[in-house]
Amino acid sequence: MSARAATPPSDVAARDRVFLRVLDARLGEGTARAGAHLACRFGCTECCRGPFPINLLDAMRLRRGLEGLAVSDPERAEGVRARAGRARAEMADALPGDARRGRLAEDEAAQDAFFARFAALPCPALDPGSGACDLYAHRPVTCRTYGLPLRIGAEDLPPCRLCFGGATPAEVEASRTEPDPRGQEDDVLGAAERALGREGSTLVAFALAFALARD
Repeated sequence: MSARAATPPSDVAARDRVFLRVLDARLGEGTARAGAHLACRFGCTECCRGPFPINLLDAMRLRRGLEGLAVSDPERAEGVRARAGRARAEMADALPGDARRGRLAEDEAAQDAFFARFAALPCPALDPGSGACDLYAHRPVTCRTYGLPLRIGAEDLPPCRLCFGGATPAEVEASRTEPDPRGQEDDVLGAAERALGREGSTLVAFALAFALARD
């Protein structure tokens, strides 16, 4: 998958919007069940550090968000793009995969070593002054699921280490959320990949670095 901009067909974009509404509703239900056990608050940026794989849908949403920000707040948008460019340059030589195209190799061991090396690197969308995400409404699915205990397929994932302090196992399980039980994201992603002739994973910095480019 190239990190350069791509526009999905309107039907794919519409299906993606439906998927996000369903996803956010399910996560909202989990958040309501968790209540005070969730420590996630404005300015808590622990989950906003370190690169992680994002898919084609995530990348397109991020670029769409940056394009909208460029209209509503050009200075903030330029800040995001500049931070993305710096992060991309810092990681490029070490990226397992094709740094020019922004494609991450499907090599789990190499990915783990790479992610560990850059674990402290802030996300380019993170405003270093306020601790807010400048592209919050367009953030990747991974970002939307932080905090809660999750069930992905047959695997149960623990909550964020900052959340559920002092909670009993039963309280954790009562908040466990299955964000996409019907595999709706995979269906929409497959449609996007077929329509655009692209597949594979990239990183937030690579997805955003070419956006709003002047050349």
